[in-house]
Amino acid sequence: MTINKESNAFTIMFAIILVVVVGTGLSAWSNITGPNIKINQLVEKQQNILYAIGVNENGDNKNAVKFISSDKSQKEFEKYITNQIHIEGDTPIDNPNAYLIDVKKEKALAKNPDYKRKLPLFTAIKDGDTLYVAPIRGKGLWDAIWAYVAIDKKMVVRGIYFDHKAETPGLGANIKQRYFMDDFIGESLLDSDNKFKGIKVSKTNLDPLNNDKNDNEVDAIAGSTITGDGVTAMIRSDLGLYQPYFNKYINNNKN
Repeated sequence: MTINKESNAFTIMFAIILVVVVGTGLSAWSNITGPNIKINQLVEKQQNILYAIGVNENGDNKNAVKFISSDKSQKEFEKYITNQIHIEGDTPIDNPNAYLIDVKKEKALAKNPDYKRKLPLFTAIKDGDTLYVAPIRGKGLWDAIWAYVAIDKKMVVRGIYFDHKAETPGLGANIKQRYFMDDFIGESLLDSDNKFKGIKVSKTNLDPLNNDKNDNEVDAIAGSTITGDGVTAMIRSDLGLYQPYFNKYINNNKN
């Protein structure tokens, strides 16, 4: 029997077969690579958290931004991270899998005023100091920006790691450069009355060496106003949610 390859029936059948074959292939590939993707995402989170508390491989290079190697991340994470919780409403809940909480999803769900957003928080001990690492997420010029912020009990930044999805190379993308991230170290999130103020990325800071750690400001990146504003808003909106926990449980020695 001769097949009429010019007929509509042949075209439709060919398209159906192609869709089934390609779909089956993609599904199989997803099943094969899915576990590895999840493992890589976990390792990346561990590396980000560790970087924020100063566990990295930067060495003496002041321009380097180098994570601890992936084969060491699990061991180092278990060594330094002593506790994981999530805060729900005003209640801290022990959660050994807090690192699995999807901050993006939680932020979206929190648009419903009746939803109690889960806020992950990681406690670390490094060089005898207790640090708390909070993951935060916001919006840059083109897409998402996020950070892992290590703070002490007084809500002073002790380390930070920024990243982004699609900021402009050489401009907004420089939020993940060492010179920008290091400016946040030592900056307080509180004002002189111990009220949450955040940290502003300011074009008028007039403190290029960032010597003033009590002004709640760091210098902006030239040509990156919208990305800088996104960083400012992200810090203010997300980190501010943690202050009630610090006031009630950390500084009152109830946890």
